[in-house]
Amino acid sequence: MANKNAGTGQPSALKFTKENALLGVAGLVCLSIGYWLLAQGSITAAPILLVLAYVVLLPMAIIR
Repeated sequence: MANKNAGTGQPSALKFTKENALLGVAGLVCLSIGYWLLAQGSITAAPILLVLAYVVLLPMAIIR
């Protein structure tokens, strides 16, 4: 990952914004619903929600 302050030797600060919080909450909601559906016996919707949460939403909440 490129550092904006690479020439000065100082690390760039991570910023926690509203977008990060919304993506994190959406990821947690998808995880909760996905595990609940898994417990109910869903074999299609539950894996889709879990993959969406683990592969898309939670990493985006950290990266953005």
